[in-house]
Amino acid sequence: MNLPFEPQRQTQDYQASDAAHHIHAFVDQKALNAEGPRVMVRGEGLYLWDSEGKRYLDGMSGLWCTQLGYGRKDLTAAAAAQMDQLAYYNMFFHTTHPAVIELSELLFSLLPGHYSHVIYTNSGSEANEVLIRTVRRYWQVFGQPQKKVMIGRWNGYHGSTLAASALGGMKFMHEMGGLIPDVAHIDEPYWYAQGGELTPAEFGRRCALQLEEKILELGAQNVAGFIAEPFQGAGGMIFPPQSYWPEIQRICRQYDVLLCADEVIGGFGRTGEWFAHQHFGFEPDTLSIAKGLTSGYLPMGGLVLSKRMAEALVERGGVFAHGLTYSGHPVAAAVALANLKALRDEGIVRQVKDDTGPYLHKLLHDVFGSHPLIGEIQGTGLLAALQFAEDKDTRKRFANENDLAWQCRTFGFEAGVIIRSTLGRMIMAPALVASRAELDELVDKTRIAVDRTARIAGKL
Repeated sequence: MNLPFEPQRQTQDYQASDAAHHIHAFVDQKALNAEGPRVMVRGEGLYLWDSEGKRYLDGMSGLWCTQLGYGRKDLTAAAAAQMDQLAYYNMFFHTTHPAVIELSELLFSLLPGHYSHVIYTNSGSEANEVLIRTVRRYWQVFGQPQKKVMIGRWNGYHGSTLAASALGGMKFMHEMGGLIPDVAHIDEPYWYAQGGELTPAEFGRRCALQLEEKILELGAQNVAGFIAEPFQGAGGMIFPPQSYWPEIQRICRQYDVLLCADEVIGGFGRTGEWFAHQHFGFEPDTLSIAKGLTSGYLPMGGLVLSKRMAEALVERGGVFAHGLTYSGHPVAAAVALANLKALRDEGIVRQVKDDTGPYLHKLLHDVFGSHPLIGEIQGTGLLAALQFAEDKDTRKRFANENDLAWQCRTFGFEAGVIIRSTLGRMIMAPALVASRAELDELVDKTRIAVDRTARIAGKL
């Protein structure tokens, strides 16, 4: 167990120095400086402590990444041992090293058999940057250099770097310079908000057919790939109707467009399957991975390639002008190896599928199924979203749903639980090692936050 952390400085001192030197993610920095950020100082299991000694149950696994929770001694030991043996070397100069080789052997033993190669990166954003160049290079190898256009989805998220934010469909990010040429978008499959009078199945097919329409509009000879998250993460933990992915796959195959799955959030057990595309039953050509690969203990990501793509690049592609200083970093690889072994050998992914995942969703439906503020409960495994609704019968959403959700998130912090708010939806994704008792606590404290929000909204 980690020893209690005794801060050497006052919280206000930390906050003042933070304000002097940092620009935080997705926040009004001036407002944050006036408020002062929480200063997290210790983690153990599913729990975090701030510099004031307050304890929080982390219902978001950091940012969907601490699959094994905080304070795992096997992961820190793996990092220390690798640092002692080989702290760093690169994969340039015709060179490799044992840690990355052993990691890849284990990774591909866990993946479906139609994948064979990986290009390691430092993050999911980088993986999606590499994706664009790799997909375009693939089509160059086949004598079709004009196939350059990537199609993504509105409200999808693929990272914060320039090309990754362009692939994503967050319009406010595009307005801040996140655009590059040869990227197009189609609608998201958000039935609750956009389905109208259509059934989920009808709506799922209609959304999927937008891909076919966009390919025909652009010309199939110009479209390189379609990228999407199996379920939308930062966009609100939105699950598509069951009719959606089979139709998407059919369209990609029919028009010879690569199907690229962003598994940065969905990978490594989150849905109760090793990868989210397995839960939804489709077969992508590429997988972008990160987050749960190392349980967040060190930065690492990657782009996984199908055998047909890898064979083309290796056998026919010659030199691929690509490389990252820290690709396959030995210490990150050693931690990822220890992490995947733990997920496999401790039966954690199976536990999520057979035990804790079903338990969480039964609990959520028991507690929130008839709650006056909640119109829908979505998710599987250890991830879920609660949809706020002003009128549940008509699926009418609050005009100020973002403000309400943000307030609910704040109430959660006050109750000692970390949950996330996005577009009128409250999101949770606890560590995969969560016990039933910890899931009870997660839902109970979330209920406190939701009830307080319902009173503000006049629903209780």
